[in-house]
Amino acid sequence: MASYFQQLIGFVSLHAALAYAAIFLAAFLEAVPILGSLIPGSTLIIALGALIPSGSLGFIPVLGLAVVGALLGDGIAYWIGHVSQRKVLTSWPMVNYRQLVARSEDFFRRYGTLAVFLARFVPPVRAVIPITAGALGMPPHRFYPVNAAAVLIWAALHVLSGALAGSAAERWGMKIEHYGVPLVVGIAAVGCLAVAAQYWRQRRKTAADSSR
Repeated sequence: MASYFQQLIGFVSLHAALAYAAIFLAAFLEAVPILGSLIPGSTLIIALGALIPSGSLGFIPVLGLAVVGALLGDGIAYWIGHVSQRKVLTSWPMVNYRQLVARSEDFFRRYGTLAVFLARFVPPVRAVIPITAGALGMPPHRFYPVNAAAVLIWAALHVLSGALAGSAAERWGMKIEHYGVPLVVGIAAVGCLAVAAQYWRQRRKTAADSSR
């Protein structure tokens, strides 16, 4: 098992580009409406961030790619909503998640501009607020600065959390080959279970709404 772990850690070290691509895609896809609520992107970023202290990945590239991916994902989602207006909220796939969309609209109306900032840290509305903000007429000059500030803090918290976890493990005398993959797999497993639970909860609520 230890040899297997070492091979995986070695793979990340030798193919860092794939890990960096995964970080970018995780941040980007987590911002895609509806899909983002089903993808444990935050979990993956934290998990891979744990490999930073070992030197397998660099702090600046991980942070930068997480920021750029999230900014692009949120920005595109907002622009789709801005161009399509309210009809996008009743189109596929949004129409299949009426309760989540309604929750997102309520969240936005309750907090206004601040909703864009807060939603970055509140799954699953995080994946729906950008397109909702655009659909409900929030102007670009208000959305983009607030979103950028939220993404910077969100990315820093996730990457630092992973890096600190990896650093703490090393400080406790655990070598990277002993904790790296178990930590990554463990965090990813927890994230996947949380996403799966959220998905089935949403499905049950959607089915209940449809039967009314």
